[in-house]
Amino acid sequence: MINDLLLSQLVIIDIQDKLVDVMPKSEIKKVIDATTTLIQAANILEVPYLHTEQYPKGLGSTVKKLKSLLSNPPIEKKAFSCLDEPQFKSHLVKSRPQVILCGLETHICILQTALALKESDKEVFVVEDATLSRSGLHHENAIARLRSEGVVITNTESVIFEWLRVAEGDHFKTISKLIKS
Repeated sequence: MINDLLLSQLVIIDIQDKLVDVMPKSEIKKVIDATTTLIQAANILEVPYLHTEQYPKGLGSTVKKLKSLLSNPPIEKKAFSCLDEPQFKSHLVKSRPQVILCGLETHICILQTALALKESDKEVFVVEDATLSRSGLHHENAIARLRSEGVVITNTESVIFEWLRVAEGDHFKTISKLIKS
């Protein structure tokens, strides 16, 4: 369980133009919408986040819909695991042991990042409805492997309502409208 809003941080991995173009069309819109909701909730609740771009010269930049919500610049990477990029490591909030991952692709960058974070004693959550691979089989295999390695598999609404904890106040009202839209 995401125990406390002050303990978690969000990481958005490689939701870039050219990667999005090769994803299953019926699924990628859902992933972008779920990620949009996560970022909006993080902004409202002041949950810190990082976002990465895998080799942006070749794969393009973060998709416009998400980029417009992100206040910090992307961390460029060539490594599949975000932890293999020194800049990423230095931007993780050390006082926040819970890392929530979403993005592309589940069986490559999400998997390798999650396992590396777990190895470095972070509590790792993968938002299944905000992750995707080109192949459904690869996605399912990665989710099963992550679960067997002790990574918590969750969903967008669970993360957001665990951040909120109670159904009251301005944050709850604002975020309820996000969820319904």
